[in-house]
Amino acid sequence: GFFGTDAWGGTDYKGDFVGAFGNTDATIGLPWGALLAFILTIVYLICRRLIDFKGAMDSIAKGFIAMVPAILILTFATSLKNVTGLLGADVYVEGMMASFPETAAKFLPAVIFLVACVLAFATGTSWGTFGILIPIVTSMFTVEDPLLFVGISACLAGAVCGDHCSPISDTTIMASAGANCNHVDHVSTQLPYAFTVAAISFVCYILAGFVPSAWICLPVGAVLTVAVLFGIRFYQKKKAPAAE
Repeated sequence: GFFGTDAWGGTDYKGDFVGAFGNTDATIGLPWGALLAFILTIVYLICRRLIDFKGAMDSIAKGFIAMVPAILILTFATSLKNVTGLLGADVYVEGMMASFPETAAKFLPAVIFLVACVLAFATGTSWGTFGILIPIVTSMFTVEDPLLFVGISACLAGAVCGDHCSPISDTTIMASAGANCNHVDHVSTQLPYAFTVAAISFVCYILAGFVPSAWICLPVGAVLTVAVLFGIRFYQKKKAPAAE
């Protein structure tokens, strides 16, 4: 996939290897990369006499049948993303962030984190959220403002969190398909863990708005994480006898 993306997806870019990879079209590169990987895998297995040619051809049909649910979910998820884009979600978020009052600037990192979470969850893409919010975030702070890096960090963390939780994210869909488990079950079982970490991160970003120091915020986050884990454990032990 990597070589296909760079070799075929970035052919229109006249520059170095990294630039071509950064300007690639994944819809072109990934199919070519997958085809190349498939051919090399079949050749390798046949040379090792682990499979014959007929078995390799039979595996194509079986593999496609196994991937049909994931393909359908990805198709519907892409359609939903396109509808969200046509409705102007990015324009709405941009206007909302630009109108944020300057008097509450200390709370901006926490707000940016929350907005990035919601936007990535709704659109199913972290990279798209980066493209929408990072230009807005960088324009809200001066270069000398220590909150600039905190705001960018909040944007990146929130986008990844929302993308991880989103049921229409391609990574979530492929994870459930790869694990051969129900997609809804996969999403619902990972949400408690993700929401717990997101809540702790939100509190830490509130603190970072007033004290933008990693030497303070990171230990506080670690202490909060341990405290929450012990709290959950205590609650489970207290609930178990009552259930019996």
